Amino acid sequence: MDLAGRVAIVTGGAAGIGRAVADRLASEGATVVVADVSAEAGGFRVDIGVADDVRALLDFTLAEHGRLDVLVNNAGGVFDTWQKTIDVNLNGLVLATELAFAAMRGDGAIVNVSSVAGLGTTSYDAPDYAAAKAAVVRFTAALANHEGVRVNCVCPDWVDTPAVQRSLAEMTEAERAAVPPLVPADEIAAIVLDLVRDDSTAGRVVVRFADEPGPPVLRDDGRD
Repeated sequence: MDLAGRVAIVTGGAAGIGRAVADRLASEGATVVVADVSAEAGGFRVDIGVADDVRALLDFTLAEHGRLDVLVNNAGGVFDTWQKTIDVNLNGLVLATELAFAAMRGDGAIVNVSSVAGLGTTSYDAPDYAAAKAAVVRFTAALANHEGVRVNCVCPDWVDTPAVQRSLAEMTEAERAAVPPLVPADEIAAIVLDLVRDDSTAGRVVVRFADEPGPPVLRDDGRD
């Protein structure tokens, strides 16, 4: 996909991975709607965990720009309740994807940002988050190419974002020592950009472990 003249939405686009992705898409000539729960950060204010907000985001994009070509479902996190975590990381993503299919009309690309937390069979300290991210992986692989709209996914490990830096600041020295080297947000943005541009790629899950050297692992499904 040539991004010049295209219209993209990046959820959670005000900081971290989302900001890096938005900048990359804009540098390729796309018009980017930055959607974020933080009103102070600019862009379109939206809580992805609220269905009416998601619908308003798609309505705004089509009214303002007349089209939608790219959706990057990046918004996520761990919240005070399990339901909110599921709503933001999974339910809002599914709704945004459904609405994007209708808007793209058979020509577009969607990239879902999951997490390595959604892979494997070991315990995890935020099971709601892990379950939601696992569902995103399977959702992506199951859709693959939906009537001309390609859907792909990236599963990052620990990424150098403001949210992660805040988490590190709250840890003990021993806990911080156990955290692997942080992956630069720009590296994840580059993977997202490749998945958007490559018209032959659909249903792929790219896994980037922080403690593994070399290029990210490209998978055809969510198995590890």
